Amino acid sequence: MTVNQAVYKRIEQILKQKLMSFYRLQRKSGITPSTMQSLRGPNRKGVNLKTVLILINALEITPEEFFASPLFKEENLVLD
Repeated sequence: MTVNQAVYKRIEQILKQKLMSFYRLQRKSGITPSTMQSLRGPNRKGVNLKTVLILINALEITPEEFFASPLFKEENLVLD
């Protein structure tokens, strides 16, 4: 999977745990709807680290907690 797909799946996991919607995350983070939509887009190859950090902050977790997932193991990612 691509890095973007891993980020999106990880956000989905955390939102499910926190019983939070993408809309609520978007509002809380201040990220534009188009940026949130681009995370879901299949054609997006990479995601901006600044955007990820803003979302992590809005999720009220640390970057370590976010990236401590098998989704981010090198062998699970396609780096192109």
